[in-house]
Amino acid sequence: MGAVIYHNGEFHPASDASVSVFDGGLLHGAGVFETMRAGGGRVFRLDQHLARMKRSIDALIHPIESDTLPDAAVFSELLRRNDLDAARIRITVTSGATTTEPGEDASPLTVLITAAPLQEYPAEFFSRGIAVTLCPFRQSPSDPIAGHKTTAYLPRLLGLRAAGQAQCIEALWFSTENRLAEGCISNVFIVSKGVLRTPPLDTPVLPGIARACVLEIAAAEELETRQEPLTINDLLDADEAFLTNTIMRVMPVIRVERKDIAAGKVGPITQRLLDAYRELTAS
Repeated sequence: MGAVIYHNGEFHPASDASVSVFDGGLLHGAGVFETMRAGGGRVFRLDQHLARMKRSIDALIHPIESDTLPDAAVFSELLRRNDLDAARIRITVTSGATTTEPGEDASPLTVLITAAPLQEYPAEFFSRGIAVTLCPFRQSPSDPIAGHKTTAYLPRLLGLRAAGQAQCIEALWFSTENRLAEGCISNVFIVSKGVLRTPPLDTPVLPGIARACVLEIAAAEELETRQEPLTINDLLDADEAFLTNTIMRVMPVIRVERKDIAAGKVGPITQRLLDAYRELTAS
């Protein structure tokens, strides 16, 4: 039996699914998405993912009611129909078919959810750390999609391609003001003299779900944290560095291009946060 997807209120075999050729996501990149992890038949922090998605839809497409997005039962049923326990789930919402005339009500949104087996990053990435490169592109506070997870994703993919060509796993973005921002698919943290530091949301950066989890864990562990502007020198002089996203959770960074971080080894605070995050997602 092939994969099953959820599309506009119904479950379908993936092979039968289709989207209008007039869909705003296809024609204009007018859409947002969330990537989530599931374990034990449930989606980790689903409510936070959907709340972030709703904020982006309200800001970038048009305001929606809270019950417009699928509820937890839909995600559980999708996991069941695909016979999945641990899974990578993506929900994509676009502006829908752009066939309405001026003055007409907005087209219904296109809502698509897919589920696939969860493939973790290689174990050695976590035990040995990874290398990152610096992205040549910049993100601007004046960009209306900054801080949102949109389907206009080509710049991020180009950044990842550049990272791969440099034999790195991720590329770090800076703002037009030369502030450290985030990775193509991740948020970034550094540790300096025992203090956990990360760029503030108005850098701008995506308000990552994993980012928020790490800040919660750090508070519970009584680690001092600061959300403050960071520079390239802060990064290169850091005692430790790591990345976060929903799938990688906490990913140690031991080299920025040719510059070693933490003597090229996974730092103790990074390891502490990684262990705590793993426990959180296993519960």
